[in-house]
Amino acid sequence: MAIRLLRGALSLLKWGLCAVGAVALLLTALIATPLERPAEMRSVSDSAKGIDWSTLPSLERFQARDGTWLGYRHYAPKGQASGGGVVFIHGSSGSSGTVNHALTAAFAARGVETWALDMRGHGASGTRGDIGYVGQLEDDLVDFVALVRKTAPDLPLTLIGHSAGGGFSLRVAATPIMQDMFVRTVLLAPYLGYDAPTNKPNSGGWANADRPRFFGLAALRKLGIDCCSQLPVLAFAVPPNYEKILVSTYSDRLMRNFATRGYRVDLPNVTRPITIFGAADDEIMISDKYAEAVQAVKPSVDVKVIEGINHMGIVTNPKAVSAIAEDVATRGAGQS
Repeated sequence: MAIRLLRGALSLLKWGLCAVGAVALLLTALIATPLERPAEMRSVSDSAKGIDWSTLPSLERFQARDGTWLGYRHYAPKGQASGGGVVFIHGSSGSSGTVNHALTAAFAARGVETWALDMRGHGASGTRGDIGYVGQLEDDLVDFVALVRKTAPDLPLTLIGHSAGGGFSLRVAATPIMQDMFVRTVLLAPYLGYDAPTNKPNSGGWANADRPRFFGLAALRKLGIDCCSQLPVLAFAVPPNYEKILVSTYSDRLMRNFATRGYRVDLPNVTRPITIFGAADDEIMISDKYAEAVQAVKPSVDVKVIEGINHMGIVTNPKAVSAIAEDVATRGAGQS
């Protein structure tokens, strides 16, 4: 009996040491693997040329539930009001004061009251490149809509997101407590998740992921160890010395939150009209696969691809800006 007990104890010790060793290897991978920033992507950098920055509204702030002050810009409608409003979510690395201003200003010019956010971890909102927990971005958006409702209690709101902001907007549209806040969702050249057929490798050179660190963190979570999610796992091809304007890296928790849970997971839970605008010459996404991918999951999704436009052109090129702004202004009550 004593020998059996001893053998059992030794077996447990062996497996315990193996588990400790596996965790130690994972932790070593988290710390040791470097995150390299890709070379500057000029098509993204050059998209700022020709934008009229003189009409950019001043930055305002609101206080989120955790006490952090977050930034946003308010575009008052010009001329005859359309009867609708927009909450705009920028793409990865950006903010309310980057190139999407060309599009958000166009909404206001067509009578659409518009708010553009600095998502937490970007611009003037919180710690650059990081958040406190997965789900905090949704909490921030709920707090912001509550602010909007103080001055516009009955205004139909459309949620619009570009690129990674499009993925996050899909996440919001599928969340039961949030989907009734918006009458419609519009996704512009959206990132639909790591397994979507619309992705080009490494986002066409825009993003570089530290895969060993990402998968190491995922493995630790499966073991019940939720640590180190503040570590950077994703780097962007932003120009050198632009850290005051653009975010160069995302932490693990920001990357996981500022995205869809996966288009196959989120689309079936969307209850309001949803439209995707793709860019035919997108160097980051494969736009001609949007319709096939999303309509296989939810046939009612409206997909439009604009010819002659690249990834950033969908929020800056006059042709795309006019088409999207007109669509939003005339369907502001959420018509499908």
